[in-house]
Amino acid sequence: MSQFVAMSPAPSLRADAFAGVRTRRMVAACFDFVLVSVLVALFWTTSVVLTLGFALFVLPPLWPIVAFFYNGLTVSGQRMATPGMRLMDLEMRTHDSGQRVPFVNAAVQAVLFYVSWFFPPIFLVSLVDSEKRCLHDILSGVVVVRRM
Repeated sequence: MSQFVAMSPAPSLRADAFAGVRTRRMVAACFDFVLVSVLVALFWTTSVVLTLGFALFVLPPLWPIVAFFYNGLTVSGQRMATPGMRLMDLEMRTHDSGQRVPFVNAAVQAVLFYVSWFFPPIFLVSLVDSEKRCLHDILSGVVVVRRM
């Protein structure tokens, strides 16, 4: 017989750690979306010019690849946030311990976030969750809080 253990946020979080997180996350996601798009456009243009057009056969899936590494590397880095999240004074932590998020969790969270766009009602989970976590946060074991 299995037993379920309720997960609670790390005890080191401040009481106001979740204040305004939803709105800030939306603005941060828009900023990051634009930044990833600019990075992809620069990389795509440079690659096409340097390969005399041969890169056109390889580059169509470039945006998801850049977004995957962008989120994975920035969130698992020392600042624990993407540039958009830093701009909005947010950071991502592991849900169980409140520590820095490993690359795998950060990258999985990004993939699930982009997949969630195909099913928009999934974002409504954050309206009923006390920690304002979306389903992709819950599945990847992370929580987004105000910078400490």
